[in-house]
Amino acid sequence: MYRATRTSVDTSESSSTTDAGKDKTPGGDPPARGWRRWAMDTRPLRIPAYRRLWSSTIVTAVGSQLTAVAVPKQIYDITQSSAWVGYASLAGLVPMVVFALWGGAVADTVDRRKLLLVTNIGIAVTSLLFWAQAVTGLDSVPVLMILLAAQQAFFGLNQPARSASVARLVPAGELPAANALGTTVMQTGLVAGPLLAGVLIPVIGLPELYLIDAVALTFTVWAVFRLPALPPLGEPSARRAGVREIAAGFRYIAGHKVLLLSFLADIVAMVFGMPRALFPELAAQTYGAWGSGFALGLLFAAIPVGSVLGGLFSGVFSRARRHGLMVIGSVVGWGLAIVGFGLTGNLWVAVAFLAAGGVADMVSMVFRGAILLSAATDEMRGRMQGVFTVVVAGGPRLADVLHGTAGSLFGTRAAVAGGGALVVVVMLALAAAMPALRRYRI
Repeated sequence: MYRATRTSVDTSESSSTTDAGKDKTPGGDPPARGWRRWAMDTRPLRIPAYRRLWSSTIVTAVGSQLTAVAVPKQIYDITQSSAWVGYASLAGLVPMVVFALWGGAVADTVDRRKLLLVTNIGIAVTSLLFWAQAVTGLDSVPVLMILLAAQQAFFGLNQPARSASVARLVPAGELPAANALGTTVMQTGLVAGPLLAGVLIPVIGLPELYLIDAVALTFTVWAVFRLPALPPLGEPSARRAGVREIAAGFRYIAGHKVLLLSFLADIVAMVFGMPRALFPELAAQTYGAWGSGFALGLLFAAIPVGSVLGGLFSGVFSRARRHGLMVIGSVVGWGLAIVGFGLTGNLWVAVAFLAAGGVADMVSMVFRGAILLSAATDEMRGRMQGVFTVVVAGGPRLADVLHGTAGSLFGTRAAVAGGGALVVVVMLALAAAMPALRRYRI
């Protein structure tokens, strides 16, 4: 079904797929002028292999959100219980965490193109099974939770390989631009997908959302099939994908302060500064005059909208070379935006602060991702991306518990502002105590 090599890889593509960062320098292109300095940096799209990987993300970013809306909607329709919706989220989180860690180790031992093919096919099959159970009226919560667990397991295996492959496809100097392109697409999907689902459910019904996602994934499989082979650069026979290799990945992080600090920066920002668990209460009480449903929708949409705007104007920052300072500055900016959000009682000012936070979060994601890809060796990139996936998925869930508890004890606005202030203080303390991050540059 799969081939390790292709006979139709054009020369320009194959020359860019063996640790492209070693072949080109960040200063290889003339500096952007005029409006191009502000617009999104699209240089990585000139590379055919990266363009295929990125274009597949455009389709699946929206399609995956259709399923992300459909599953909790169907579970609630069956049970009439929000608790069961929460249990389903946990059923998806656990296998995603486990398989992301293992998938990172696997991505360092096999041809990443093959792994992407297998896992994307697996995700497509689960979406097709979601459609089958819905269209037949099975109405079984256990079946839905099993399918969700399987889908998230495939996602956990897929994401480290997908992210780690970027460093093999683009030059090191274009990694921030490539990360900005990918992150913008994903954030756009977070906004457009749920909106599209809300429009489509009354028109075509719930089962068809699953089917649209499954069909969209066939394009992803085709795009990945056309990638060049991405085998390990080292000696594959000496590598395995077990507990020892996963532990080696954590030891590698602990021994490289820049990598460790890049993870800590995200944990600090998300755990202390992501107040989404308080959005429903804020929408009902603080901003209730606008209508709780309207206010809640704005609060949830504001951060992704800010991230998309940050991506569209990523030319401002994507060419920066002091990646460590960009991470520190963006995390501090995120914290300040959350402080402002917590202190205001005006809905539109609150949305503006959250959108500003979304821009800061975009910058943080871009440069943390670039650091992970450039500071780690290729044989470790899969494991680094596996841990990155777990941190990104797990941090906001820990924040839900922390902010929910703090909101009950101190009040919602105090909890939000206090969390943002903690982000600023802790990030600046880390930067002062451990200079490796602020000194890091390419």
